[in-house]
Amino acid sequence: MNRFGTVAIWAIVAFCVISLITLPINMQTQLIASITIVALMAVIKIMKGEGIWRLIALAFGTAIVLRYVYWRTTSTLPPVNQIENFIPGILLYLAEMYSVGMLALSLFVVSMPLPQRTERKGDLKYFPKVDVFVPTYNEDEALLANTLAAAKALDYPPDRLQVWLLDDGGTEQKRNSVNVLEAQAAIARHNSLRQLCEDLGVRYLTRAKNLHAKAGNLNNGLDHSDGELVAVFDADHAPARDFLLETVGYFEDDPKLFLVQTPHFFLNPDPLERNLQTFEKMPSENEMFYGIIQRGLDKWNAAFFCGSAAVLSRKALKETDGFSGVSITEDCETAIALHSLGWNSVYVDKPLIAGLQPATFASFIGQRSRWAQGMIQILRFRFPLLKRGLSFPQRLCYMSSTMFWFFPFPRTMFLIAPLFYLFFDLQIFTASGGEFLGYTLAYMLVNMMMQNYLYGSFRWPWISELYEYVQSVHLLPAVVSAIINPRKPTFKVTAKDESVLVSRLSEISRPFFVIFAVLFVALLVSIYRFYAEPYKADVTAVVGGWNLLNLIIAGCALGVVSERGERSASRRVRLSRRCEFVLDGRSYPATIENVSANGARVQVFGLDRQIIGEDMDAAIRFKPYSGEEPEELPVLVRNFEGQGELTAVGCRFTPCVARHHSLVADLIFANSNQWSDFQMARRGNPGIFFGTLWFLRLALFQTSRGLVYLVRSMKPKAGAAKRAAS
Repeated sequence: MNRFGTVAIWAIVAFCVISLITLPINMQTQLIASITIVALMAVIKIMKGEGIWRLIALAFGTAIVLRYVYWRTTSTLPPVNQIENFIPGILLYLAEMYSVGMLALSLFVVSMPLPQRTERKGDLKYFPKVDVFVPTYNEDEALLANTLAAAKALDYPPDRLQVWLLDDGGTEQKRNSVNVLEAQAAIARHNSLRQLCEDLGVRYLTRAKNLHAKAGNLNNGLDHSDGELVAVFDADHAPARDFLLETVGYFEDDPKLFLVQTPHFFLNPDPLERNLQTFEKMPSENEMFYGIIQRGLDKWNAAFFCGSAAVLSRKALKETDGFSGVSITEDCETAIALHSLGWNSVYVDKPLIAGLQPATFASFIGQRSRWAQGMIQILRFRFPLLKRGLSFPQRLCYMSSTMFWFFPFPRTMFLIAPLFYLFFDLQIFTASGGEFLGYTLAYMLVNMMMQNYLYGSFRWPWISELYEYVQSVHLLPAVVSAIINPRKPTFKVTAKDESVLVSRLSEISRPFFVIFAVLFVALLVSIYRFYAEPYKADVTAVVGGWNLLNLIIAGCALGVVSERGERSASRRVRLSRRCEFVLDGRSYPATIENVSANGARVQVFGLDRQIIGEDMDAAIRFKPYSGEEPEELPVLVRNFEGQGELTAVGCRFTPCVARHHSLVADLIFANSNQWSDFQMARRGNPGIFFGTLWFLRLALFQTSRGLVYLVRSMKPKAGAAKRAAS
C-alpha cells in the first residue's frame, strides 16, 4: 500500500474515533455504555485473552478514557471569571491530562512488549576482551571484596577478562585535602583497597580529582584500559558467573550494538517492602520497570543504560567521548546520545546480578531525588522529542521515561483538590453525582483495569499510588529546584548496606503525620456537611469519598515511615547447597540453608551437641562452582539449635585471605537461577477486587502501627519535658 493510502486509512479511523468520542448522548446511555465496556474488558481478562484480544480490551478502555477527556474538557471546568474556582480547577484539570498523557505513552511502550530473549550462553563462540569496571566512592571494603571476588569469578576466559576497581574515594585530591581527618581517611582507604585488589588479582585505579562524579570515574577507567567491551557493576552489584556468557554474544550479532542491559535484582527490601513486610510475597517496585517497561522500550530500540549490570561497546563510547556527564543521571544521558548516533541497544530480561538498595526511608528518598533531578536535567538539556537522530518511537519512549518524574505535581494536586471544596466550598469540578458515576468513576475503573492489563502480576492495585505519594512529599521541592536551576543538582552517592537496628520513626516522617491529620479533619468535615447540607449530599459524598481514598493511602504511608528494626545487618538469601561442617578436625554432612554477606545458617547431621559452643572456630567445606575440589571457608559459631538428628548452626564468616571472599561470593552470587526463582515465586496477579481488599487491610494495619510509633516517639520527649520542669 502506498503512503497516500496509509494516510487515508488513518484519517478515516481518526475521524470515526473522534465522532464516537464526541457523540452527544444522555446520562443513562453513558452509564450503559460504561458498564458494557467494563464488563467486556473484565470478560476478556477472565478468559486470559492475549495478543489481539489484549489490544481489543485496551482499545475499549481507551475509548472510555477519551470520552472522559472530552466531557472533562467541555463540561466541567469552572468559568474563567470565577478566579478562585478557575485557578485550582485548571490545575486539577492539567494534573488529570498529565495522567492521561502518561497512560497514552505507557500504552505505546508496553501494550505489546518483546518476549523474553532466549539464553545465549549455550552457543557462545565470541570472546572479545572485556574490562569490568566497579566504580566506588565511600563503600565498605567488605562489600567491595564480595563484588570484586564475584566479578573475578565470572565464567569467561581469564586472559580475555580484566577487573578494575575505580576508586573515587582515594583520589589525590582527597589524600591531599587540607582537612587532615579527611586526608588520613583517604590515605588509609587508598592503601587498604590497593592491597585488597592485589590479593584478589584486580587492577586498582584512582585519579587526581573527583571531576564529573561517576561519569568522570568511568571515563578515567576507559582511558587506562583497552578491552573491546566494558561491563559496569555498581559497588554493591555482584554478578553471577554467567553474566558475560548471557550478554557478550549479542555484540557479535549486531556490529552497531552499544549496550546490553540486564535487570537490577536486589537482595534486600526497599523501605516500603521492609516496613510493610511485603518483600517475599509481592513483586518489588523495580520489577515493573525491569520486567515490563524495559522490554517495551526494547521493542522500539530504546532500552537504556541503567548505570550498572550492563555491557557497553568501547567503539560506541568513543563517539561520545565516553560517558556523558552533563546530568547527574549519566546512564540514561549516555544512552540518548548513542541512540541518536544510530547505535542500538538490547535488553536481556534475566537477573544476572544481585545488589543492595537503600534500607532507610531517608536514603530511599535521597536516591529518588537524584533520579528525578537527573531526568529533569535530561529533559532540559537533551529534550528527547526534538533530539536529532532519534526515531519517532525512540523520542516517545524517552519522553515517557523523563516526563514520568513530574508525577509529584499531579499527585499533590489529587491530594489537595478535595480540600478546596470541603474547607472553602470552592467549585473546582462542576459535575453532579450522576455525572461522576457515568464518567469519572467509569474512567477510574477502566484506568485501573488497563494498568492491570499492562502490568498484571508485576504491580498490584494501589501500590503505584502509594509509592508515588510517599515520594511526592519530598520529591516535589527537588523537582521544582531542578526545573528552576537545572545545573544546581549534584551527584550524591546512595548509602549502601545500611541497617535499622532499632524500631523508630524516620527522620523525615513529620510531613506524613501532618498530612494525615489534615485529611482526617477533612473527613469529619465531609460527614458534617453531608448531613448539614442535604441539598449538596451527592457532591459532598463524591468529594468525601475522594478524600477518604487519599486518607487510606496517607494512613498506609504512616507504616512506610515507621522503620522496623532488624537484628541482622544484611539480608539472608535462601538456598539449598550440600557441604560439610568442620568442627575440631571432624567433618559432618550438612546443607547450607541460607546465606548473607556476613554469615550462613547450616543444617548439620549427626553433630554431637556436647562439643559445640558459641564463638567456636569452625569451617564450611564445599565445592565452588569455579573449582574442581572442595574448599574450606572459616566461620565462627554464633548460635545453634537442635532439631532431631539435625543441628541448625548459625555461623559468621571470618575470611582471612582473599580466596575466602571468593568463596563467600560463590555461595551468594554465583547461581543466577536463584534470583529468577525468587522473583517468580512472588509474582501473582490478585486482580483489582481482591487486590483492593488486600490493600485496605494493609492500610488499616499500617495506619494503626504508624500512630503507635508516633505515640512511642513522643513519650521520651514528654518525660524529658517533665524532668526539665521539675
